[in-house]
Amino acid sequence: MAAQTILVTGGAGYIGSHTCVQLLAAGHDVVVVDNLSNSSTVALDRVADIAGRSVAFHEVDLRDRVALAEVFDDHDVDRVVHFAGLKAVGESVEIPVAYYDNNIVGTVNLLNAMADHEVFDLVFSSSCTVYGEPEVVPITEDAPIGAVSPYGRTKLYIEELLRDAAAADKRWRTVLLRYFNPVGAHPSGTIGEDPTGIPNNLMPYAMQVAIGRLERLRVFGGDYDTPDGTCIRDYIHVVDLADAHLAALGALDRIEGCEAVNVGTGTGSSVLEVVAAASNAVGADIPHDVVDRRPGDVPCVFADTGRAESLLRWSARLDLADMCRDHWNWQRQNPAGYGS
Repeated sequence: MAAQTILVTGGAGYIGSHTCVQLLAAGHDVVVVDNLSNSSTVALDRVADIAGRSVAFHEVDLRDRVALAEVFDDHDVDRVVHFAGLKAVGESVEIPVAYYDNNIVGTVNLLNAMADHEVFDLVFSSSCTVYGEPEVVPITEDAPIGAVSPYGRTKLYIEELLRDAAAADKRWRTVLLRYFNPVGAHPSGTIGEDPTGIPNNLMPYAMQVAIGRLERLRVFGGDYDTPDGTCIRDYIHVVDLADAHLAALGALDRIEGCEAVNVGTGTGSSVLEVVAAASNAVGADIPHDVVDRRPGDVPCVFADTGRAESLLRWSARLDLADMCRDHWNWQRQNPAGYGS
């Protein structure tokens, strides 16, 4: 794909910042909009250090239609990668209205701004949560969908919105990237995952325990119908995931309408297997307790990656040991995250 100007919503966040690095390395110009609710401009400074050039940054909430339109006025955007959104399953159960407001309203505003400026190419950050509690694994993109948490439903409803938009106007070309479980960090250790408050996801929680920020890891549920009783997930290195976005942008030229694509490794790992791998990377046991199940979690989810390989011409390269090594390298260098 020739060099273009790519708008990245939520580009200061965990996955967004790593994708910005890969976009810049590929020769693209990058424009970031982010409301900084769970991210930091320090990440973008470090993106510039890694890539040797910077992004154009606008502190904008997608729900602010006027400010968003001004970003499109200021830049000749070719394509959009849409990350911006609240993303914690457990939190979404507690504050569902905030999730619908932020994720769905923000996306509607983005689509309107894109159409007003005749930009119709989009890569959307979706999630495997749209599959709900799958009956069969590995999961193909043709599996039944029906999320079990408000977070998952926002992703599901946005997918339906994007399909409706593409059906109504053939200019829309959209790839729905259904992520499995992103972990790890850039191998430099300078950018990584820095969640606000107590992490909702396993790997940053484990690494914050390892570095001493938190006392013990809580493993949610030990009585699932899995070999060791803990949930099984498909963990993917964030750098592999970032590369998938470049592949998806390139694939837009080869598709019509709206295509869903799983992005994972195709291999499931249990929570306790991840804890063991993380402990190995750290060089010490990570203390943990098995506690009650968490609302919205399902027992076993991992991907069939055939469509990613055929349509995107992409597959994951890095394994669980790589993920733990790089995540620990980030946490060790940045014990307090970007605040350090």
